[in-house]
Amino acid sequence: MIIKREKEFQLICKVTDLKENEGKRFIIDDVEFAVFKVNGEIFALNNICPHQKSAIIYNGFIEDGKVVCPAHGWEFNLCDGKQGFGKSGLDSYSVKVENGNVYVKVFSKELDW
Repeated sequence: MIIKREKEFQLICKVTDLKENEGKRFIIDDVEFAVFKVNGEIFALNNICPHQKSAIIYNGFIEDGKVVCPAHGWEFNLCDGKQGFGKSGLDSYSVKVENGNVYVKVFSKELDW
């Protein structure tokens, strides 16, 4: 069984550090994730594309509420990380903004032996 171990919200950057419709890569406790600002809203997704396990999602382009992997065009919903028709995709992480600072709550997945 896989257990999700949530961490507390952690400061990653200022809102002004994020460019509209561009991703930025971050790592917290070995969890690599991509952060996007789209129409002023901020999203955080796992940065590892499940297709070939490449850490390139942050470099994808934004289209219709999705990030498109730059390698092979796989699309992931910015809100929940899912691919079309409810398929699993990328983990999504909670984001909050306070006083111009961006905080993300990441989690790790561990096997429960």
